Amino acid sequence: MMINTQTQRDVEAAVRQIGKDLLSGGRARRSWWNRLTQEDILLDRLMNDEAIRVASLRFVDVLPALDDDDNLCRHLEEYFGDKDLHLPWPALAHWGLRHARRGIAPHVIAPMVRAVAGRMARRFIAGHNAATAARTLARLHRNGMGFTIDLLGEAVVCESESEHYQGLYLKVLRELDPIVRRFRSKSATDAINGRVSPRLNLSVKISAMFSQIDPVDPAGSTEAIKARLRPILLEAKKRGAFITLDMEQYDTKDITLRAFREILMEDGLRDWPDVGLAMQAYLRDTPRDIDAMITWVKERGTPVTVRLVRGAYWDYETVIAQQNDWEAPVWMHKGETDLCYETCLAKLFAAHPSIETAAATHNVRSLALTIALAKEHGLATDQYEMQMLYGMADELKQKLVQSGQRLRVYLPFGELLPGMAYLVRRLLENTGSQSFVRMGAQENVAPEVLLAPPDVRSIPQPKPRKPGFVNESNHRWTDRRERDQMDASLAQVRSELGGKFPLIVGGRDVATTRELRSVNPANPSQIIGATASAEPADAHRAIDAAEAALTKWRHTSIAERNEILRRGARLMRERRDQFAALQMLEAGKPRREADADVTEAIDFIEYYAHEAERLSGGHKLHVPGETNDYFYEPRGVGAVITPWNFPLAIPVGMCIAPIAAGNTIVFKPAPQTPIIAAKFAKLMHEAGLPAGVLNYLPGDDEAGKALVAHPKISFISFTGSQSAGVSINQSAAKLADGQETVKHVVAELGGKNALIVDDDADPDDAVLGVVRSAFGFAGQKCSACSRVIVIGAGYDAFVKRLCEAAASLKIGDPVDPATFLGPVIDAEAYERINRTIDEAGRRHMLALRTDVSHLKNGYYIGPTIFRDVDPASDLARNEIFGPVLAVMRAKNFDHALQIANSSRYALTGGLYSRSPHHLARARREFRVGNLYLNRKITGAIVNRQPFGGFKLSGTNAKAGGPDYLMHFLEARCVTENTLRRGFAPSEED
Repeated sequence: MMINTQTQRDVEAAVRQIGKDLLSGGRARRSWWNRLTQEDILLDRLMNDEAIRVASLRFVDVLPALDDDDNLCRHLEEYFGDKDLHLPWPALAHWGLRHARRGIAPHVIAPMVRAVAGRMARRFIAGHNAATAARTLARLHRNGMGFTIDLLGEAVVCESESEHYQGLYLKVLRELDPIVRRFRSKSATDAINGRVSPRLNLSVKISAMFSQIDPVDPAGSTEAIKARLRPILLEAKKRGAFITLDMEQYDTKDITLRAFREILMEDGLRDWPDVGLAMQAYLRDTPRDIDAMITWVKERGTPVTVRLVRGAYWDYETVIAQQNDWEAPVWMHKGETDLCYETCLAKLFAAHPSIETAAATHNVRSLALTIALAKEHGLATDQYEMQMLYGMADELKQKLVQSGQRLRVYLPFGELLPGMAYLVRRLLENTGSQSFVRMGAQENVAPEVLLAPPDVRSIPQPKPRKPGFVNESNHRWTDRRERDQMDASLAQVRSELGGKFPLIVGGRDVATTRELRSVNPANPSQIIGATASAEPADAHRAIDAAEAALTKWRHTSIAERNEILRRGARLMRERRDQFAALQMLEAGKPRREADADVTEAIDFIEYYAHEAERLSGGHKLHVPGETNDYFYEPRGVGAVITPWNFPLAIPVGMCIAPIAAGNTIVFKPAPQTPIIAAKFAKLMHEAGLPAGVLNYLPGDDEAGKALVAHPKISFISFTGSQSAGVSINQSAAKLADGQETVKHVVAELGGKNALIVDDDADPDDAVLGVVRSAFGFAGQKCSACSRVIVIGAGYDAFVKRLCEAAASLKIGDPVDPATFLGPVIDAEAYERINRTIDEAGRRHMLALRTDVSHLKNGYYIGPTIFRDVDPASDLARNEIFGPVLAVMRAKNFDHALQIANSSRYALTGGLYSRSPHHLARARREFRVGNLYLNRKITGAIVNRQPFGGFKLSGTNAKAGGPDYLMHFLEARCVTENTLRRGFAPSEED
C-alpha cells in the first residue's frame, strides 16, 4: 500500500507522541522492589556478560533432568566453576560452588537452585494444568486483558505423542470453556468488529500434530496435520473458542500456510471467523505470504486473524542456514526485521475487514505504530488488538489497557520439564544484545532512540566469500521448484531404464559374453539396466591401459588435470537430480539421502582438486650453497573397489582422489549398483578425462581378485566388509613375479558403532538422533548406529519412546517423498538380516519388530530393536548392516565408555549429554575415528568431518580430509649442491 508523504509524517508524529506516553507510563509503574528481585538481578547479569549468559541458558536447559541433588551440584560446578559470579544466592556464589559436592551441601544447595529456577519459570509460565492456569486467566480478565493459551512441551517424536497432544488440546477446550464462561467482569476483549469475541483462545503448534512433518513431502504432511487438527477446530467452533496456529521453524512454514488455507475452505469451517495464524516478520518471505493470505481470505469470504510477530527462532534459523550453506530465510539485521514488521503491519491494516490484525510485540515503537495506523485507517479499538507475552513488560500492558487498547496475553502453561525450551527462548529474548524488551526496560535509553524509524542505511554489506573449497548445498526442499525438478528427473530416469553399459578400457567400450543385471530393490522385477561383466583377462587389459596412460597423466600439469575434474563437477552439478533419481531406483535411497549422496560426490571432486593444488607446491628449504626440494609424485596404477551403499559419493571420492594426484586407476564398482557407476565413468570421460586414466570394470569377485593380485598394481583402495578387506590386505602383501613396489592398501571396513545416552541428555534430541543414525537408509551405512548405551534410571522410558519413534517411520518405496526407510539392497541382504533377527530373538528381548507384510514387493525390513542386550553377545559385537539396533544398560558413565570401547571396530561413535565434564571425557576416551557429540553419528561432510576409522574399521584413511591424497602419493626429496669453485647463486636466484 502506498502512503503519501504527508500521511507518513502524520503517522510518525503520532508514533512519537503515543510512544512517549507509553514509555513514561510504563516506566513510572516499575517499583523499586521489582527492580531488586532476584530474577531481575539475574537477567541484568545475563545481559552484561556473554559467558554467564551462555552458561546460564545451558544450565537452565538441563536443570529439569537433574532430579538427583548430587548430580545437580556436579552440573552447577561444571557450568559455573570457572565463572566470575556476583549473584545474590549462596548456591551460585563461589563459596557454594566450592562446597557444592561435599557432605550435606548438595541437599541444601540443590533445593535453592530449583527454587530460583522455579520462580524464574513461573515468571513466564502460568501454571501446570487447567486448574492452576484458571486463576491466572481470571486475573487477566479482571484486569481487562484477554489471553491465548499455549501448551508447552509440544515436541513430539512419534505418532502416539501426536495423538496425545491432540487429546490435550481437546481436553483444554473442554475443561476451560465452562470456567471462562463464569467470569463476571466484562473485558475489552469480549467483543471484536461488532460480534462476540471468544474468551477462550488456544494457540496450536502444527509440529505437535504430526511427528513426521517434512518439507520433502508437503502434501502428505499437510493431510496428516489436517486429520489431527480438524477435531480441534470443530470442537473450538462448537464451544465458541478461538484457535490460532502458531508459526514455528522455516522448514514448516509453507506446510503451516497450506494446512491453514486448505482446512478452512472445508464445509463446516469456511464460515468460521474465530481462527487465526501467526506470521513472522523476521522472515524475508512474509510480505509475499501476507499478500497471498489477503487474496485467499477474500476468496474464502470470512475473515481470519493474523498475529504478526517478529519471530522466536532467529538464532536457530541463522545457524542452520550457515551450516548448510543455504541463504538465510531471516533478515540478518534488526533494522531489516523492524522495517519488515512495519511493512507487514501496514498491509494487514489495509486489508481490514478481511484480515483482523493482532500486533504481537513488546517494541514500544511497534505498539505506538499499531495505534497510529489503526487510527489512520479509521479503526476503533475493538477492531484490532495487541498481543504480549506473559511475564514480560507488565507495566506496558497496564498502560495499554488503561488507555483503552484491546490486549491479549500469550499464556504458556505446562510442566517445567517440557516447558524448558520455551523458557530458554524467553530468556534469550530478554537477554539478547538487541532485545526489544531489554532496550525498553532500560531507563537510560532515550525515547527518541526507541521510537526512531527503522534504519537500514548503515547495514554492512555481506562479506565476500573467501576463495577456496565450498561444500555443495543439499536441497532444503522448502522450494517447490526443487521438488518439481526432482519429480521431473525421476520421470526422465524411469523412461531411460533398461540400457546396457559395456566396460570402458583405455577409453573404448568393451563388450563381454556375461553381464550384470541391476534391479530395483523396492521392486525386483524392474530392471534398471545391465552392464558387461569382466573376467580376469579383462582386468589385465584394463591394468595395461592404465599403465599406458600413466606417464602422460602424471606429467600433465595440476592446472590441466583440475580443469577436467572441475568440468566433471559442473556436469554432475547440472545432472544432480538425475543422479539422485537413479539412486532411488537402483540403490533404494529415499530422496533426501539420495540428494545428499550426490552433493557429497560433487564435494569430493572439488575438494580433491583443491587438495592436489595445495600439495603440488611441495616444500623447499634452501641454505647457502644447497637447495632442498621435497615434493610428491603419484604412486602409479591403482585398483579401486567400491561399495553399493553410497553408490555415487564413495566411488567418486575413491576414484577422483588418486586421479587428482596423477595416478591412473581401474575402477570396479559393486555389482548391486553398476549403472550409477557407469554413468559416473561416462560423465568423467565427457568432461575430458584422457583414455586409460579411469577404466570402468564391473564384474564379480574373480575380476576383483585379479586386480588385487596383479604385479603392476601399486595401490588398492577398498571399501566394504571386514572379511573382504582383510583378504585383500593378505593378498596385497604377497610379492608377485615382476612386482616392483610394496602395494599400499587403503581400506574402510565398517563398524559396530555405539551411541551413549547420558542420564542428563536432552530426551527429544537423543531419541531422534538414535532413530536417524540407526535407521537412515535402512541402517546400511558403515557409520550407522547399531548399539545404544543408556545410562541411568531413564532407561525404560527412553526405550519406550525410541520404539514408538521408530514405529512411526514411513517404510516404503523410496520414490514416495514420505518414505524414510526403504528396502535393503538385495535378496542376500534381506535373508541374512532376517536370519540374524530370528536368531537374536531367541537370545534377547525383542522390543520392536515392525510389520512390513503390507509391502508385497521389495526387500523390506522394518526397524528392529532389542533391549537389555549383553554387551559381549554376538548381536552387540558383529556388524549386521541393516535396520537392527541393540540397546544396553550402563551403570554410569565409566561403564558406558567401557562398553562403547569394547568393540573390535572403531569407526564412529556418539554421545548425547549436557555435562561439560562428560563431553570432555568422551573427546579423550571414546576411541573412534569420528566422534559426534549431541548430534546423529551419520552424515559426515567433506572437509568438515574427514571420515575413517581404525582397529578393524580400516586403515583410518580420512576420506574428505587433508591427509587423504597422501595415500596416493610418494614423497621425494632432491638435494643439489650449488657451490661451484667457491661461488653459489643467491637464494633469490
